[in-house]
Amino acid sequence: MLDLKFVREHPELVREDLRRRQRDPSLVDHLLEMDQRWRISFARQSDLRAGQNRRSEEVARKKKSGEDTSALQNELRQLSEQIREQNEQIHLQADSITRILEKLPNSLHHSVPEGTDESGNIRIRSGGSSPSFSFSPLPHWELAKHLKLFDLERSGKIAGSGFILYTGWGAKLERSLISWMIDFHCQHHGYRELFPPFVINRDTAYGTGKLPDFDNQMYRFQNSDLYLNPTAEVPVTALHAGETLQADTLPLYYVAYTACFRREAGAAGKDTRGLLRLHQFDKVELVKFVRPEDSYLELENLTSEAESIVAALELPYEVVELCTGEIGFSASKAYDINVFAPGVNKWLEVSSCSNCTNYQSRRLNMRFRNPQTGKLEFVHTLNGSGVALPRTVAAILENYQEMDGSVRVPRVLQPYLQVERIQPGS
Repeated sequence: MLDLKFVREHPELVREDLRRRQRDPSLVDHLLEMDQRWRISFARQSDLRAGQNRRSEEVARKKKSGEDTSALQNELRQLSEQIREQNEQIHLQADSITRILEKLPNSLHHSVPEGTDESGNIRIRSGGSSPSFSFSPLPHWELAKHLKLFDLERSGKIAGSGFILYTGWGAKLERSLISWMIDFHCQHHGYRELFPPFVINRDTAYGTGKLPDFDNQMYRFQNSDLYLNPTAEVPVTALHAGETLQADTLPLYYVAYTACFRREAGAAGKDTRGLLRLHQFDKVELVKFVRPEDSYLELENLTSEAESIVAALELPYEVVELCTGEIGFSASKAYDINVFAPGVNKWLEVSSCSNCTNYQSRRLNMRFRNPQTGKLEFVHTLNGSGVALPRTVAAILENYQEMDGSVRVPRVLQPYLQVERIQPGS
């Protein structure tokens, strides 16, 4: 959440950010108008309380001298009622201010490129190389059917469309990827492993910026404030909610596997086959808690750490900087990592790495004491997929397929699967 004081002092900067994101800049005007009303009400309440104190003192003096205080006490009752009404109005106005602040996304970093959609994203670098095939590469769902890696018919019977039942080597590949990625980030990048709940409460969803903006995409438990985790960043980012972290412990790096659940799995008929868009999917997430002055350098490092996964898998990939129309609600600056899948002839997003600055920590009240100033400051939070599995699995199957329908196993995964190739009937 943005700081109200910042919006008061820099309204045009916030308006410009909203324009760059293709959002309504008049939200700032509504906020400032409500803020002005709140401050007038607060000043009025202060005057009423001061009058109440003066009359209370006068009542005490007159009682001491034996004078009649009935008229003053009647005034005090009227003042108490006015203060109560004023207090209710102040709370209503404060709630309205909060509701407007909730609709304001994070401030954009000045370097974020302009653009209305993905065509405005900028490719920063690329790696790997697409394999040369002497045959027409198959899409991953045909390979999976041939190799019996997942069962769409039975998963549909169990849960409906958008859910996957992995079977045999498909289940082993999924499990091996999760283990290898967590091991890789812990051993090479200094992350600490967590295994958080797959269920989050409303405070956690709100604190990480998923509510109210993401509400229609989350599964909610009936008669409860609990939700299924929509993305792995949420439970890990909320880990230190309400805490004051020790400055000498920063930065903190966490890696975690979670299943993720989203109601919206894409428009009807668009990228819905196989593993491309799912209601439930696995993800290994990277989350950082850092000092404010380090967060943009940490974003570059985080992106490189996620990138190292697809590089180690020897997949063709690209790193793109997200433009103003594509960047997430809570992010100030972000990169996507896409892998190329030759069977569907598409670039598939497998990671999004974001610097959320103090947007989430302000909501979650996560601070540290700056040793230079002695003042409490909000930590900066960063997150990135390290990486999401469904499209990574799709890219592995399509890039490593052979003419006979078998699929070679990437070298880094062979110690985990204990095979070099997945073959029909194996």
